[in-house]
Amino acid sequence: MRMSSVVLGYLGLAVVGVAAQGTIAPRPAPPLERPMSTMANPIVESSKMYYNSVKDNLIKSAAEMPAADYTFHPATIPAADKKDIRTFGALIGHIADGNYLFCGRASGTASPAAMSDNLHKTAKADLQAALKASFDFCDAAWSGTTDHNASTPADMPENMGASTRLGILAFNTGHDAEHYGNVVTYLRAKGLVPPSSSPGR
Repeated sequence: MRMSSVVLGYLGLAVVGVAAQGTIAPRPAPPLERPMSTMANPIVESSKMYYNSVKDNLIKSAAEMPAADYTFHPATIPAADKKDIRTFGALIGHIADGNYLFCGRASGTASPAAMSDNLHKTAKADLQAALKASFDFCDAAWSGTTDHNASTPADMPENMGASTRLGILAFNTGHDAEHYGNVVTYLRAKGLVPPSSSPGR
């Protein structure tokens, strides 16, 4: 009888644990702006949905981090290694440079000459402006991409191999998302709530 009570107790705790886990639902994918059946380019537009979500999170993150913390390194990094680990500002600059690099290659559009120095900027206002301008550049690349030309062959930059117009744009979105993960860590280290975890998201 006593053993049965113990077993039932463990089962009860397991059920409670599973029920508690069930209350934390995975974050849903961003919704489509309109039904896919009404889209002129459903393949491209459904891919652009994720790009827009990542872009929004990065722009809001750049605004959220205080200007004084754009030079922030995680505290656990040894001083000797800090030269190899980007500050928050350098992360934003790197993302901006990457946007120009990949979106320019995808669309066959030359990047602005000033794009190469974003990694070395340190002022929040300058980096916010650079990030927004780089996303404006990518927006134009996305706007010029249709389901018809999405499969146009294009070579990835930096000798990364052959791809397509849409393939390179999708790769850039993944690159931005990867670094948004870094940005989240930096924001959390400063006691800030990342945009993707803000109430209502």
